[in-house]
Amino acid sequence: MTAPLPPDAAPPVPTARGPVRERAPLPDVLRGVALLGILLVNAQDFAGLREWTQTGLDRAVQVLTDVLANGRFISIFAMLFGWGAAGLLQKQGLGVFLRRHLALLAVGSLHFVLVWHGDIISLYAVLASLLLATARLTVRGLLTLAAVLGAWWLGLGLLEGFAALAQGLEAGRFTGLPALFAGQSYPQVVSGRVAEFLGDLIGGSLYNGAWLLALFCVGAAAGRVGLLLRPHEHPRLLRGLALWGLLTGLPLGILLAWLNTRGDYASGLLAIPVRMGGGLASALGYVGLIGLLTVRDRLGPLRAFAAGGRVAMSNYISQSLIMTAIFYPYAGAQFGQWGAAAAVGLALTVGLIQLPISAWWLRRFGTGPLEWLVRRVVYWKV
Repeated sequence: MTAPLPPDAAPPVPTARGPVRERAPLPDVLRGVALLGILLVNAQDFAGLREWTQTGLDRAVQVLTDVLANGRFISIFAMLFGWGAAGLLQKQGLGVFLRRHLALLAVGSLHFVLVWHGDIISLYAVLASLLLATARLTVRGLLTLAAVLGAWWLGLGLLEGFAALAQGLEAGRFTGLPALFAGQSYPQVVSGRVAEFLGDLIGGSLYNGAWLLALFCVGAAAGRVGLLLRPHEHPRLLRGLALWGLLTGLPLGILLAWLNTRGDYASGLLAIPVRMGGGLASALGYVGLIGLLTVRDRLGPLRAFAAGGRVAMSNYISQSLIMTAIFYPYAGAQFGQWGAAAAVGLALTVGLIQLPISAWWLRRFGTGPLEWLVRRVVYWKV
């Protein structure tokens, strides 16, 4: 005897085992847009710049990045990850789910150690296991769990920030930047990341686990109702997300931009929940806007992002290779030399150039190189 399905779950339908061969446009467009937005924010880390030290044009670019991108696109990416992981578990089963995330853990670990300390693939792969405990939850259950976890995580962050503010701590703001120095060789950088990897992965899982699981659950709930695959069935929901998401997220983005002009420790702590809370709100707003454009067949130039979204993992790793080659001391050695305007401009250029290259690659090969490799590992075939 099998357990009954939740009342709001879709009835089971026969599904072919293996990779998905027909794709709806909205998830790929969202993934491609999110990938570019994440790169614009990560440019600060690659370049080694401190947000609160920017002046003139650099400060203006920093403010725009904080208001429109910081925390926004990483939230979309996390929700899409939850959407995909939950759908994979439901359609392909536990074995495929585990093999895929073990493969992603391997890719992410190599990315962290060999290329860049800011990898998120390995963290997502580890935390995806938490979705196994949510597989039988209803849409309401998923959203309730997301709300509880999200409110708890944000609340703790705000309490910590206000406590530091009340104490009037004189400490300077933390940067989170890698400890790089002039003349450092590639083996030296790699050996440092090898020593940091396990601690960072465990610490990141403990610190960010509740928040990321909340975002995964939101994505899983979107998958249950078909929001991304059948957006034409949900115009009212999409309008609500667009309106209320942006009305909430934009003021919080302005607050984040102000906090990021301040170099004190308390402002750095407060910026974390403001960034992620406002980022989630704006992310939902962007999903609503792009979803409505999809429903009305008015995506226009945004369609170009679908190609980038289809090879997101390959593009993500490529971005790290390009940016570290320019900024890290064993190559271009520009770390700490650029302001926000130049760094974000470079990131925008790299991200946009990837779009036609992705489209060409898909026409020629059908899938990205890392996507092909992971698919072969997961499904035991090309």
